[in-house]
Amino acid sequence: MPETAQTHPKPGIGRSLRWAVLPVLFIVAWEVAAVLIDNPFILPTIESVVAVLASPLTSILGTGSLVENAAVSLARVLIGFAVGAALAIPLGIAMGRWPLVDELVDPIVQIFRPVPPLAWVPLALAWFRIGLTSMVFIIALGAFFPVLLNTLDGVRSVKRTWIEAAMTLGASERQLLTRVILPGALPTIWTGMRVGFGIAWMCVVAAEMMPGTNSGLGYLIFYSYNFSQVQVIVAGMIVIGLIGLGIDLALRQVEIRYFRWRELER
Repeated sequence: MPETAQTHPKPGIGRSLRWAVLPVLFIVAWEVAAVLIDNPFILPTIESVVAVLASPLTSILGTGSLVENAAVSLARVLIGFAVGAALAIPLGIAMGRWPLVDELVDPIVQIFRPVPPLAWVPLALAWFRIGLTSMVFIIALGAFFPVLLNTLDGVRSVKRTWIEAAMTLGASERQLLTRVILPGALPTIWTGMRVGFGIAWMCVVAAEMMPGTNSGLGYLIFYSYNFSQVQVIVAGMIVIGLIGLGIDLALRQVEIRYFRWRELER
């Protein structure tokens, strides 16, 4: 008799199920805890949070919708991240390439790097007053140091043989930077940008809780707290997490597609 063909589950299905176990358990535990506590001001039910998420275009407490506030936060973080990266990448390349620059700048970097970006909020308000500039300053600080340190590490990790070969062929300093050092360091720089953007995204939410702010997800969360709308707070937190996850996945896909040669080269 012919053997009966055996069916094997697709590997992707098993992996997807494993990934779904923890979120499902978390949701179940959340709903059980919400029912037992029976106090929406401490822990809202999943239904109340989903109701907020299901109406992303509806204005909440007169502060605008989830979509509107998310768009404002995203615009702010993009500006601040661009400023921070634009300052950090050239400085990191200079520190990694020229020892004198590293000797002059590194002590200052090591002093200010441990200072949390939010510790700069009072100075930001004093220097730039309330508004976009002070927020961009905080966000840029959050992105600056991860991008700087990864750029520095990337430049230093470029193989010496590549540089020596280019110099033997008569490459100028500009050609070394643009055709050897920068391309060789770019995978590490991109990793720093991923980390920096994550920190910048956290900073924008905190910066939007500063006095005088009237838009953004951080403002929405803080404003909802004043009115004991905990379900809105949780919904805002979920939106923040989803946006951050989506952006990180997009950056990760770029890294996989264009910088895979770095893993193969190792």
